[in-house]
Amino acid sequence: MPTPDRPASSGTLANMTGKYVQSTARERLIVALDAPDASRALELVDRLEGSCLWFKVGLELFTATGPSFLEQLTKRGLSIFLDLKFHDIPNTVAGAVRSAATLGARMMTVHALGGPAMLTAAREALAGLSNPPELLAVTVLTSMDASQLKAIGVEDPPARQVERLAQMGLEAGLRGFVCSPEEVGSLRARTGPEGVLVVPGIRPAGAAMGDQKRVASPAEALQKGASYLVVGRPITQALHPAEAANAILQEMTRTLRD
Repeated sequence: MPTPDRPASSGTLANMTGKYVQSTARERLIVALDAPDASRALELVDRLEGSCLWFKVGLELFTATGPSFLEQLTKRGLSIFLDLKFHDIPNTVAGAVRSAATLGARMMTVHALGGPAMLTAAREALAGLSNPPELLAVTVLTSMDASQLKAIGVEDPPARQVERLAQMGLEAGLRGFVCSPEEVGSLRARTGPEGVLVVPGIRPAGAAMGDQKRVASPAEALQKGASYLVVGRPITQALHPAEAANAILQEMTRTLRD
């Protein structure tokens, strides 16, 4: 279970050949398989496998299919982002992380709101494992804006809350975070080039926002410092998913080349 490769620096990218930049774009696009069952998820994978290397398995699909679905993806040589956002007492999360690390995912998530003790326990659960998955702390969901935060007692705007949770994660020894496109620039400055920043809320021009509040285009997110882009409905609900994915990859390629 190799951990994600670090994205190349902007200086290195400037010297890449066109084919290599295209390959780098494919390594940085994650398709969210938010499907209700294995058959529909695999249908999407079949249609996208020629274009996409990374797939996100979240709560809906994992609850419906369990670990067996991940095994099907790993047998195809695909990379898995297991996005279950573990959030419980430290001992329980440590056990969940330890168990999930055996499933073949290259990245997995815990929720930063669990606090520093939980984040530390999650990181320590992976210590000593050979090629453990990258552990990412989810900061503030992209579906939440200032009014949603205020409803749960957080008076600060999303950007401030993201920075607070990310700093807590860094102090707990994590280097990977999930944040919206609006905060990725400030987190890149905070984490430096070693940080792994996974960014959902990606919406190409003309795409519906859905339930997302804090969004950006693929180019904007990459320019601000995103390591990986997570795209769901603009690809999976498109009439031709592979064409939609390739359009996003072309935008990413142009951005990385520039």
